[in-house]
Amino acid sequence: MKYKKIPGGICAAEGFMASGAHCGIRNNTSKPDIALIVSSVACHAAAVYTQNKVKGAPIHLTQKHLADGKAKAILCNSGNANTCNPDGPAIAQTCCNLAAEATGLRPEDFIIASTGVIGQPLSTAPFEKGLPKLAAALRREGSTDAADAILTTDTKHKEFAYEFSLGGKTCHIGAIGKGSGMINPNMATMLVFLTTDVAIGSDLLEQALQAEILHSFNQLYIDGDTSTNDMVSILASGLAGNQPIEETSGEYQTFREVLHTICVKMCRALAADGEGATKLLECHVNGAPSGEIARRVAKTVVSSDLCKTAMFGEDANWGRVLCAIGYTEGDFPVDKVSLILKSSAGEVLVCENATHRPFSEEEASRILAEDELQLLIDLQSGTESGTAWGCDLTYDYVKINGDYRT
Repeated sequence: MKYKKIPGGICAAEGFMASGAHCGIRNNTSKPDIALIVSSVACHAAAVYTQNKVKGAPIHLTQKHLADGKAKAILCNSGNANTCNPDGPAIAQTCCNLAAEATGLRPEDFIIASTGVIGQPLSTAPFEKGLPKLAAALRREGSTDAADAILTTDTKHKEFAYEFSLGGKTCHIGAIGKGSGMINPNMATMLVFLTTDVAIGSDLLEQALQAEILHSFNQLYIDGDTSTNDMVSILASGLAGNQPIEETSGEYQTFREVLHTICVKMCRALAADGEGATKLLECHVNGAPSGEIARRVAKTVVSSDLCKTAMFGEDANWGRVLCAIGYTEGDFPVDKVSLILKSSAGEVLVCENATHRPFSEEEASRILAEDELQLLIDLQSGTESGTAWGCDLTYDYVKINGDYRT
């Protein structure tokens, strides 16, 4: 294997420590609400942001801080988005100032993020009170504390890490993330923070992240809403000691492969924990005339409310999948489409050459009863493939969002 899964999350890479705690943003004292991640050295950095025209104040400040491709820390709060607040920019700046004072860094060293309710006042008092405590609590074992502190409607924390080799040097990449609703990235509608100890310049780091987004986070869908605040960012400390990556071949490709692996792992975790979800949906498309068409078809299928509700009801209503394929943007034939429904309980071919293929409804229901489902589509009109991830649409989604603010 070129890489292996390891513990440690965001702190698996050399040079990183993290902490998380309840500091007073949330009324529920059992839920942590501020996370702090700090590198012992200056890092090359890159980020991709939401394309929503309405952006939270932290997004604008982070863009300013990353203009030189450098950062050293991440500050993130949950419970309040700091969006559409008249003094939002000043609050974001004050939070960075307080974090800098607590850690001995500069305010511009920080990537800052906020997530939660939009349009609500945000006091800096929790930051004044909590940041000295968070700075003192920074540790190599702090990934889970930070991962818990960034959650909103998520039901579980999400953290992953991998170890791999570049030029004989042991390297690491880690991640934490949150996202359960408002997920239709354009990019990106969640918060995902990545760290690595690979030596790589900020230009190539940004190139790698931008390229990866197309194949992972932009293929994630829960409910069609694009958030105002969220981002995917990555810090590279360079402490692994590998020869710095300076071109897009060889070791860069290895790094891209591992980056893709951890991003897909995060996508699956985010989709499985979608608001009210009971099933993870993975749609894989083969035989497309282009990679773009393959990705579009896969995402259209997992985006279809009718497909999502059919999977919730464990109903092999394959016509809904064909319908979604048919309204996907792009020019491609549909007369040879086949569809297989698959899970750990088995698989069943339900459609061949875009027409009904006799199958056992009982067998299909047994397959769809599992909590991870695959929809395998073959367009038979090319050689390209693509994948998308989503979840079923349940009664609980409406319950969660009907009174989210109140």
